[in-house]
Amino acid sequence: MTTAPLPVLAILGGTGDLGTGLARRWAQAGYSVIIGSRTLEKAQTAVADLREVMAERGVAAVTVQAMNNADAAREADIVTLTVPFSHQVSTLESVRPALQGKILIDVTVPLVPPRVARVQLPPQGSAGQIAQELLGEEVSVVSAFQNVAAAHLQEGRGLDCDVLVCGNKKDAREQVIRLVEAAGMRGFHAGMIDNAAAAEALTSVLITINKQYNCHAGIKISGLDDA
Repeated sequence: MTTAPLPVLAILGGTGDLGTGLARRWAQAGYSVIIGSRTLEKAQTAVADLREVMAERGVAAVTVQAMNNADAAREADIVTLTVPFSHQVSTLESVRPALQGKILIDVTVPLVPPRVARVQLPPQGSAGQIAQELLGEEVSVVSAFQNVAAAHLQEGRGLDCDVLVCGNKKDAREQVIRLVEAAGMRGFHAGMIDNAAAAEALTSVLITINKQYNCHAGIKISGLDDA
């Protein structure tokens, strides 16, 4: 029986701690990863840094490339967006044709500085809904990873953190849950894209907890039979 090849993954705006953290974990799990940025040079720097860290951990055989956002979106099978809320719409508009027929994992959180510890959801309901409305039904927008601390993604060990996965198509959610598991976490179906508002709002709650207790808090789903 022939095993289907793993999808090629792109992370747009992937040069920050969140994007490079996901890239390291997916590359180590055997995926081909493209780090995208508005400028190729910035993406190349992120890839060089990632390779150096992976080599220090004894993981040299990883497939990671650098591209600008448009090329990254075009070359990938599944695309992840890890830009600040203020850049979400402009980034998606610039790559919209390349996303048609694909899954977009939207990690955007509608944080409005300086009051990032206060829930401020947009009129559309959530950043995930903004993305779905902008891109249309030919793009399967799946909201995930909003409640995962970037600092923990940079670590080499497993994560004691769960991920809520929201999207209108169950098959797309299933594929994203596999990527959550490849990154060392548990992913859970959390309903339609409308429900992304709950996960996005929780980020501000977690920021408050982090400040109060000097930690990098996440979420855990209880009451489940792991078997």
